[in-house]
Amino acid sequence: MPEENTQHAAYDSKIEGNVIFTKADAAINWMRSNSLWPMPMGLACCGIELMASGASRFDIARFGAEVMRFSPRQADVMIVAGTVTYKMALAVKRIWDQMPEPKWCIAMGACASSGGMYRSYATLQGIDNLIPVDVYVSGCPPRPEALLEGLMKLQRKVTEEESAMAHFQADSARTLEAAGS
Repeated sequence: MPEENTQHAAYDSKIEGNVIFTKADAAINWMRSNSLWPMPMGLACCGIELMASGASRFDIARFGAEVMRFSPRQADVMIVAGTVTYKMALAVKRIWDQMPEPKWCIAMGACASSGGMYRSYATLQGIDNLIPVDVYVSGCPPRPEALLEGLMKLQRKVTEEESAMAHFQADSARTLEAAGS
């Protein structure tokens, strides 16, 4: 029986190096998911666990997120870690608005997710009342491993998103429909 030489369509051994065929959207989303630059908002004790996730023991650099950006214009993931008071909420919202699209948010800890144990007039009962949250990390305070798991969930979400071009086309279609009616 003759030996059949079947090769995957994306690889040809006659060409030097590796050749991969993919869609531009998939490649862009893969690059985005592996280079998330966080904007840390360490507002309380969860901020200490956020800092610990950057240490060598937990090594957030394995996921491409070691570049903590304290400038909102250079960040694409806001990690809200800790209790958000109403006094601080406007500053968090302002920083969120200054971040470029596409942007994502991780609510780290019980206080950021739901207000935690603080049911008072001064505490915002969840950051999702102010900005959209993509991933919730539970715990009080959550361990750095939990933050890394939340980061991996966000990476999966980013990988599965539609492209910016699809969003642009949908916005254009809605604008044309609104202008026509």
